[in-house]
Amino acid sequence: MGQKKLLRFSQIKELSNVFEYPKEIAGTWKVIFENENPIVLELACGRGEYAVGLAQQFPGQNFIGVDVKGNRMYLGAKKALELPLPNAKFLRSQIEMLPEYFNPNEVKEIWITFPDPQLRTSRAKKRLTHPRFLRLYQKVLAKNGSIHLKTDSPDLYHFTLKVANMYGLILHESCDDVYAQSVIDERLKIKTHYENLDIAGSNKIFYLRFSLPDVIVDKDDELQELLKETEQREG
Repeated sequence: MGQKKLLRFSQIKELSNVFEYPKEIAGTWKVIFENENPIVLELACGRGEYAVGLAQQFPGQNFIGVDVKGNRMYLGAKKALELPLPNAKFLRSQIEMLPEYFNPNEVKEIWITFPDPQLRTSRAKKRLTHPRFLRLYQKVLAKNGSIHLKTDSPDLYHFTLKVANMYGLILHESCDDVYAQSVIDERLKIKTHYENLDIAGSNKIFYLRFSLPDVIVDKDDELQELLKETEQREG
C-alpha cells in the first residue's frame, strides 16, 4: 500500500464526520446531525463528490456517503469539514451491512453514482442494482423512497431496466444521454472523478430513478439464466 493511502487511513480516524464500522448507530442519526431532516445515502461514494455536492445544494437534508475504501472517502470528508458542511457525513463499511446502521424507513433516498458495473455475467450479483442489493435497500428505505442510478455504463443501465421490468420496480425517470437534454436537473450536473474519466468510453451518461415494490419476488435464477443466454448470443 502506498504511503499516501496509509497516511489517509490514519488521518481519516481523526475526522469528526467519519464513522468507521460504528456500533449501535441505527436510529441515532437525528442526534448525530442534530436535526430531523431527511437522510440521503450515496453508496460506493468513492471520493464523496455527490454527498458533498448534494449537501451544498440541499442544506435542509442530511447526506451520508458510504464506502469501504477509506483512503478515497478521506478526500470528500475533509472537503465537507473545510467548507463546512454539517449536513454531510461519511460511513466506512460494506454496503451489505446497511441494515445494521439504519432503521427501517430511516433513509429517504439512495444515490448510486458510477459504481463498478461488474460486466462479467458471473459477477452480476455484485452489481449495486441487482435484486440482492435492492432487498437490502428495502430494509432501510422509506416507502416510495427513490433510488437514483447515474452511470457511464450502458450495460449497467440496460441491466437495471431489465431488473425493473422483471421485478416490478416503479420507474420514474429514464435517460440514456443526460447532457443531451435541453434542461438538466441540477443534481445531475454534479460530476464525480469517475465520470470525468469515462472509463466505459460511452461518451454518454445514463440516469434512472425508481422506487421499490412492496415485495421483491425471487426471480434471481431466472434473471441469471437470461443474462447467460444474452452473453452467449452476443458472444
